[in-house]
Amino acid sequence: MATWNSRGLRGSALEDLINRTNEVYEANALALIQKIPTPITPINIDKNTRHITLAYFDQKSTVDYIGAVQGIPVCFDAKECHTDTFPLQNIHAHQVAFMRRFEGQQGIAFFLIHFTKRDIFYYLTLRQLLIFWQRMEAGGRKSFRFEELDEKFFFPMGKGGVFVPYLQPLQLDLNERG
Repeated sequence: MATWNSRGLRGSALEDLINRTNEVYEANALALIQKIPTPITPINIDKNTRHITLAYFDQKSTVDYIGAVQGIPVCFDAKECHTDTFPLQNIHAHQVAFMRRFEGQQGIAFFLIHFTKRDIFYYLTLRQLLIFWQRMEAGGRKSFRFEELDEKFFFPMGKGGVFVPYLQPLQLDLNERG
C-alpha cells in the first residue's frame, strides 16, 4: 500500500501550472476541466498545524483531470520526466484501461509530459502510448525515448496565464482523428 508522504510533492509545480491554465480556459469559455483528487485516509495529523503528515491512498487513481473542451469529453494525466527516457512504470495498467474505456465512449484521452531537463511539454496521445505499451508487453523496451516522439506534439510553456497550452496539440490530435 502506498503512503501519501512517500511521494512528497512530486509533480505539484506541474499540477499548479495546469490548474492555472484550466482556470484561464474556463474563464474564456474554452474548456471546463476538473482536477480529480485522489482519495486518501489520514493516519497522522499534526495537532498544531492540523496538516496531514501520513496517509494511505484509498484506491487506485485513474487520471488527474477530466472535463470537456468545446463539448468534447477529455481526460488526461500529467507526468514529469527528468531525463530523455520516460519509464512506462510511471503509467499504470488501470490508467491505460480507464483511458481505453473513456475513448470507447467517444472521449479523448492523453498524457501531458513535462520534460523538465529540456523545459518542454509533450502531448502524448493514447494511441501513441499504446504502441509503446504493446512493445513493452511483447517483451521490448519498458520506456520510450524523447527521439521516438512525434515532434508536432511538443510545445513550450505558454505566456499570458496559459502556462500549459494543451489546446493546440489537442486540436492536432482531433485533426488526425478526422
